[in-house]
Amino acid sequence: MKTLTFKTNINCGNCLAKVTPVLNAESNIESWKVDLEDPERTLTVETDTLSAEEVKKTVLKSGFLATPK
Repeated sequence: MKTLTFKTNINCGNCLAKVTPVLNAESNIESWKVDLEDPERTLTVETDTLSAEEVKKTVLKSGFLATPK
């Protein structure tokens, strides 16, 4: 299992509500979380198979940006 981290523009609970169904639908993501207290709004993803680029594209589907750290 690898842990990928991203700086995002997911700023609030409403943003989180928009991205949640998209990330939950990706079967190759074991778990994920967004730290809304962190100034960089860090997204942490646990996955065995996805690359940082694939996670970035998945987040983009919900209208948000994810930049690998």
